[in-house]
Amino acid sequence: MRVLTVIGTRPEAIKMLPVIRALRKESKLEVVSITTGQHRHMLDQVLLLFGEKPDYDLNLMKTDQSLVDLTASMLTGLSNAYRKFLPDLVLVQGDTSTAMAAAVAAFYARIPLGHVEAGLRSGDLKQPWPEEFNRVVIDSFADLLFAPTSDADANLSLEYNRKGQRYVTGNTGIDALFMAVELLRSDPKLQAEVAQRHQYLDGKRRLVLVTGHRRENFGEGFKLICQALLKLAMREDVQIVYPVHLNPNVRAPVLDSLHRDRNIHLIEPVSFLEMVYLMQRSHFILTDSGGIQEEAPALGKPVLVMRNTTERPEAVRLGTVKLVGTDPDLICQEAAVLLDDATAYRERARAVFPYGDGKAAERIINIILREFT
Repeated sequence: MRVLTVIGTRPEAIKMLPVIRALRKESKLEVVSITTGQHRHMLDQVLLLFGEKPDYDLNLMKTDQSLVDLTASMLTGLSNAYRKFLPDLVLVQGDTSTAMAAAVAAFYARIPLGHVEAGLRSGDLKQPWPEEFNRVVIDSFADLLFAPTSDADANLSLEYNRKGQRYVTGNTGIDALFMAVELLRSDPKLQAEVAQRHQYLDGKRRLVLVTGHRRENFGEGFKLICQALLKLAMREDVQIVYPVHLNPNVRAPVLDSLHRDRNIHLIEPVSFLEMVYLMQRSHFILTDSGGIQEEAPALGKPVLVMRNTTERPEAVRLGTVKLVGTDPDLICQEAAVLLDDATAYRERARAVFPYGDGKAAERIINIILREFT
């Protein structure tokens, strides 16, 4: 049986690589991995870390490419790839434009489709945009729906595609997180090399790690986020580290607003391994990332999410994740709670695992073997 996997962005690679590794171990399965190159530089970092080289690279990303142009190129390129490799099953992950285009191309080619991380919903097609639309489209016709949690499975049970086979597997992102944590733990030399790259950090100050890239925050949203960070950086007991996303709509306002503040370290995007290291060192994390909402609770790190909605409510219910939007006053208010209230911090800094136990990829492969061989 030939299984074709498609990835294009760094988050997809992180969450799909445990699946690809598990697929390659199965003698009954032949694997073809394809990348669209949607996040070229950051994608390649993850592939290098895990020693994975795609079998087929469409390399479609261009500067300032619109979603319309990108999606059209993906549909054409992936359709040609499907005709070349004739897969028995296509696997996509998450809610990116790559995943949506790969799913639609599979539907047009009448190839069975599996969706890893199915069923996530914010309930608002505009937040996150266009990810909520992408995931709804994919789940509307996928044959195998691999939901990471029971909440996601419940979302799927209420929607159009009730004939799709649903399974709760856990999130493969936790598989990848555990792999990275073990890699750092078991290799002191590697850990020292990573630490050396971040020797600018002050061990006497608590680290606030920041990531941001969501399209719905482009423009006014990032201006407000920068205002909050400038205010937070006035505290003498914290230091802020912000790996700045490569998208010009993120870099321009962030670099322009924050580059003069000595207490804000604006660094280039880091590898997944370095991000895990920084998460482990952090006191708490400010983010609009979906993946970090899943990973940080497993590391016992509180998260303030700079969004108004989330498709990952499980950690919010447990208290380790809190939505703060882009209001500077609210961001600083909630940050102060985590910095000044030791009791509140201890309650929110406990490790919890609502998104999986590190065995999601294994479950997915067993389901594919059972359904197709």
